[in-house]
Amino acid sequence: MKKVLFCLALSLAALAVAAQTHVMTFDDLAAARRIGAPKISPDGKWIAYDASTIDMAANQRRSAIYLVPAAGGASRQITDGKKQDEGPAWSPDGKMIAYVSNRDGGEKQVYLYDVAGGTSRKLTDLSGGAGNVIWTPAGDALLLVSDVYPDCGVDAACTKTHLDTEAAKPTKTRLIDGLLFRHWKAWQEATRSHILYVPLAGAPRDLTPGPFDAPPFSVGGGDEFDVSPDGKELVYASKTVKNPATSTNGDLFVVPIAGGTAKRITSRTGDDTGPRYSPDGKWIAWRSQARDGYESDLFELWLYNRATGASTRLAGSLTNWVESIAWSPDSRSIFIVVPEKSKGAIYEVTIADGALHPILAQGTADSVTVSPDGRTIYFDMAALTHPAGIYSVQRDGSPVAVTHDNDELLKSVEMGATSDLWYAGAGGTDVQALLVKPPRFDASKKYPAVVLIHGGPQGAWNDGWTYRWNAQMFAARGYVVFMPNPRGSVGYGQKFVEEISGDWGGKCYIDIMNGVDKLAAMPFVDANRIGAAGASFGGYMIDWILGHTDRFKVLVSHDGTDNLESSYGATEELWFPEWEFKGNPWDNPELYEKWSPHKFAKNFRTPTLVSHGELDYRVPIGEGLQLFTALQRRGVPSKFLYFPDEGHWVLKPQNSKVWYATVGAWLDQWLK
Repeated sequence: MKKVLFCLALSLAALAVAAQTHVMTFDDLAAARRIGAPKISPDGKWIAYDASTIDMAANQRRSAIYLVPAAGGASRQITDGKKQDEGPAWSPDGKMIAYVSNRDGGEKQVYLYDVAGGTSRKLTDLSGGAGNVIWTPAGDALLLVSDVYPDCGVDAACTKTHLDTEAAKPTKTRLIDGLLFRHWKAWQEATRSHILYVPLAGAPRDLTPGPFDAPPFSVGGGDEFDVSPDGKELVYASKTVKNPATSTNGDLFVVPIAGGTAKRITSRTGDDTGPRYSPDGKWIAWRSQARDGYESDLFELWLYNRATGASTRLAGSLTNWVESIAWSPDSRSIFIVVPEKSKGAIYEVTIADGALHPILAQGTADSVTVSPDGRTIYFDMAALTHPAGIYSVQRDGSPVAVTHDNDELLKSVEMGATSDLWYAGAGGTDVQALLVKPPRFDASKKYPAVVLIHGGPQGAWNDGWTYRWNAQMFAARGYVVFMPNPRGSVGYGQKFVEEISGDWGGKCYIDIMNGVDKLAAMPFVDANRIGAAGASFGGYMIDWILGHTDRFKVLVSHDGTDNLESSYGATEELWFPEWEFKGNPWDNPELYEKWSPHKFAKNFRTPTLVSHGELDYRVPIGEGLQLFTALQRRGVPSKFLYFPDEGHWVLKPQNSKVWYATVGAWLDQWLK
């Protein structure tokens, strides 16, 4: 009798918990506060960070700057957050925080927050806006990135002439005389990104004059320049190649802050980026790739000796990418973030011997910074079950949460349990996949499943959180979510990454389909109700699947390449297809013909939702239109979800809501 009562009590308790929670909805996803990188104060007592919230009614993102004790505690908002206040940077004396904001309704400008007084004042009024702000060591000036006309620099009268001339043009026509005339979702304007020196009192100066972007375009952005500890020198990345559409070659340059001629300090033919001066001023560390034209070449850790001009590689045994770097205060080691088997791992690399010392390998860590005493590492970290927050860790300890912005939200949302599994891919190679079960999972039931295929192809599904393609959103609809990391995925060694190039529909496809076999054999999965969805390269793979298997009941292709030859002629970063398919389509047509999904349109039978953005210049919208046309002419059940105001990613809040609702309803229609 006691046992029965005990079981009854447990059941009632479980019901009570379930009544207080719910599975995740889009409103929950939108309500999560999006935490930025930690910026520690010079005295080590405070962390500044930005955090974004979504205003669904206004269909926009708002952000504010927050302070939280480095030891943990309640966060305090210090800017109004009515628009976008972002990128906090502490002054060297800790008395001010510089940040950028568009609160005035125009381009983002620099504002200075007085820590003691609790007020902000506007510092800049640059026509090209401001971003990526850092302080000079003396605290009397800022370095920042702004868009300028190369022949004007910071000359306001010259800039006004350009703006007036543009405004007076009777048409918006363009006469184009070179490639890379548009990029990602924007057309190339006459301006270039330059690094400006902006004193707290006085006129700004252009430190990187000329016709090139310095720093260059970067999807992540923000780590392409640094100032020496004595405040006398700037190091920055720039791409000065003649044909930017076909080359990834970028180099590092140094130039005196006081003005002078820039000096190139790197000579490798791949991309050199992310420079960081050591605190003692002896070294510059950076991330480097060896080969031109290969955007997914191994990012290595390199060190430049400022006294001798010699460069050496550190941590040469590392076969995974170095994604970011941060110096220890004593200049004896460098902390790096490395993708490693679905984790964002943190390592410490000692300068003396280049040895790797593991610090953390759980969740997906990023944006490392170190306390002034060198004892504590701060970073942001996310997982499949929670959005990013700021954490701290000692060298031999466990991570401790510093921020708690989303704690209350997460208490009310029941997440699906996550795990990972390994299986044999093409040629018997080990392949890892992540698995997310539906919330309130019942092992005695049979669930439909969705296979999510990541983009890249040199990317990966991580134990992290994303606001696009969030795995918990699919699990909340009652699906087992299967996320394979096939050939091409990062975090499994560079050899694994490179086995996708020239072989898009080969080993990668087998890796995925072997994983589907593994998924279908699970006792809680209904093998007759499995769908698949993907974006970018994942969209390409959905298109390839369409012509090569009827295994899936339903498919979703977002911003995927359908016709490799036509895509080549309309995309912008030509180095990408020329590397992946070993040349251009007229001189080397073999791989374009072999791996192009449209060649197999006669086999299309699976119901497919096609989704695409008009402003996607990476995979132009014609690719989605061609796929949809083929599906319709073949009589295959299909729909086209069109976004006139989105690029490669669906970012606007209301558009994102429509995307999740449409994709979810399409999956439900065929799998439930």
